[in-house]
Amino acid sequence: MLDVPTKDDRPAEFVEALAKGLSILESFGSDHPEMTLSEVARRVGLSPAAARRSLITLQAMGYVGQTNKRFHLRPKVMSLGSAFYFSARVDEVLQPELRQLVGTFGDASSVATLEGHDVLYIAHYSEQRARRPTAVVGARYPAHVTSLGRVLLAAQSDAEFNNYLRAVKPVALTAKTVVDKEELRRIVEEVRQQNFATTVDQLDYGITALAVPIRGSSGRTIAALNTSGYSGMTTAEDLVAHRLPALRASAARLAQTLSRYPVIESIIASR
Repeated sequence: MLDVPTKDDRPAEFVEALAKGLSILESFGSDHPEMTLSEVARRVGLSPAAARRSLITLQAMGYVGQTNKRFHLRPKVMSLGSAFYFSARVDEVLQPELRQLVGTFGDASSVATLEGHDVLYIAHYSEQRARRPTAVVGARYPAHVTSLGRVLLAAQSDAEFNNYLRAVKPVALTAKTVVDKEELRRIVEEVRQQNFATTVDQLDYGITALAVPIRGSSGRTIAALNTSGYSGMTTAEDLVAHRLPALRASAARLAQTLSRYPVIESIIASR
């Protein structure tokens, strides 16, 4: 099942039908590009009848298609993501800093926020040619395997992070992925102290990354910014030694820019 608010966390005006439809849209991905009715129902945690009603509605609205009893997303779904992209003015506000970082160091740079137990990429720029997971806008990965996610987890209160550790089931995406919860606690505490995070081959082999927080006008971390390179060409220590000052400067400029656009800052804020 996907992450959905529990009944205790739902406001009085919570619309169950809308939540079901959005959960169904989120259930599709690279590992589930098409599904039968029963597969959708099982993945979202709905009865087949409830899943069918939502699918028929989404199909009528053009967000879902059906081929040989298997459902799939239709291109219209992209309009939902593009609405965020343009309302947050990602190309104008975030992309220039990412291009500057990549222009200076090569490789790739991203901005992400925290969504449940995952990081959600809201901006990305890359000159990399090597195979790696796609960090396109809208991509989601478990927070514990990314430098961005560890920075965002470190920004949580003790209570929030303890709740995260109790609920999360860390998955090993490589042989090097840290899945022990006490080790994750130690890593996050270290990130809190040094105000940056590094990862090596955690999300996939060949990815070494360094991330720092982007703070809003209140001083609270609202997103994270990273720079990444190929593990065969760089090390975490190299990134810290040669890129950390520039990365922090970029994060400070982004924070200053966002402070002039309170609405955009509110849109980007991770919680």
